[in-house]
Amino acid sequence: MRRREPPPPPAGGPMTRRRKLAESKPPAEDTISNLPDAVLGEIISLLPTKDGARTQILASRWRHLWRSAPLNLDCRGLKHGDELAGALSRIISSHQGPCRRLCIHADLLDAPSTTVDSLLRSDALGNLQELEFSCFEQPPPASIFRFSLTLRVVTIGCCNLPDSTVQGIHFPLLKQLGLEFVCISECSLHSLIAGCPTLESLLIHRSFGFLCIRINSLSLRSVGLDSYAVSRNNKVPLQLHELIIDNAPCLERLLLLHQETGLDISVIEAPKLETIGFLSDGYYECSQDQLYRLAFGSTVILGLHVDNLAMVVRTVKIVAVRMRNLCLDAVIGLLACFPCLEKLYIKARTSESSNAWRRKHRNLINCLDIRLKTIVLKSYRGIKSQVNFVSFFVLNARMLESMTLQVETSYYNDEFLVEQRRKLQLQDRVSRGAQFHFTTDRCIRTSWDIKHVRDLDVVDPFVRRC
Repeated sequence: MRRREPPPPPAGGPMTRRRKLAESKPPAEDTISNLPDAVLGEIISLLPTKDGARTQILASRWRHLWRSAPLNLDCRGLKHGDELAGALSRIISSHQGPCRRLCIHADLLDAPSTTVDSLLRSDALGNLQELEFSCFEQPPPASIFRFSLTLRVVTIGCCNLPDSTVQGIHFPLLKQLGLEFVCISECSLHSLIAGCPTLESLLIHRSFGFLCIRINSLSLRSVGLDSYAVSRNNKVPLQLHELIIDNAPCLERLLLLHQETGLDISVIEAPKLETIGFLSDGYYECSQDQLYRLAFGSTVILGLHVDNLAMVVRTVKIVAVRMRNLCLDAVIGLLACFPCLEKLYIKARTSESSNAWRRKHRNLINCLDIRLKTIVLKSYRGIKSQVNFVSFFVLNARMLESMTLQVETSYYNDEFLVEQRRKLQLQDRVSRGAQFHFTTDRCIRTSWDIKHVRDLDVVDPFVRRC
């Protein structure tokens, strides 16, 4: 007897259980579109100009939002010269909401000066809060500073700021100021800072024309600067060599980003200074005269070496270091200088020191009060020098809560992790609640990650979430 063939499946194919469940579910609710107009407007204002405008095609719900949302007007990626000026004029005239942020670059200055001036004097820009501009070594147009009374954030890049331009400028509401590749005289720089009575964050990056910066500010909370050598027309202009913090009662963070010319730093009055980085012993093979010299009164730190420990600095709780060679002795010296240190971030190029400590620091262990709660070490390979370094804190840091070891990808496997837990004697850790994490993710923000003045406005500028 012939076997009966099963009936053919329906035209749409077999109805699987997963498909049945999917079709039985109601369509997903568009929770984002249900947000109030004011919230959606804030989201749109955070997008680049082109992306913000494109939200009009998402759905009828979004069609009117971009025109009324605070405008984020970024010239980058638009047009050049007259075409750019025309495009900006059309955007401003068609937009009904306020302009919150304006970012312009030197391409706009290719347009006639009258066109640029007319654009910058538009009534639609009257309540501008954020301004970024670069002029490629030209002085900025005078009308660029007509927004000074309303601005909260300013970044000036690649331009000359002559004394005649800077003198008399006042930014009564400015919170964040960034100078990048700017030529400015010392007196004008101090005049500019003094004209910002509510300034909280100051970033000076690869700028020149001054030898010394003196900080006298009742509001400043974060300072980021570098002493990177700048060549201009095959000549080396005046470079920053000295930072004096005379009076900064609110200063919490001091970030030394890149070192190449050396920098003398004197902290005279900063009673709330909690965060310092990136201290270095010459990570990029710089000479002794290129190291940072950091002085708290009579206490002097040259690179990572505490030259003279006349007084301890109890306010500092977070430190990031760049080491040419992972060195336990240098870290112990910093712990003695900063006895209340709670977080330590370490980036080391090599690990050539033995870091043996059981005999060398036998007497020190009993008297050194290690209050570290968090340690992050980059480029861990499990070699003897690194094992000795880490085990010192495993067996002696009684308040330790977390240690993160960023492992190079080629070493990371289950066998490696088991072996390292044994070598580091984690079962004998003195802080029983301490957690130890091995990861291949980047866990430390470097000086290259500080790209904008707003990057300074975080409680811990070195942490990168793993």
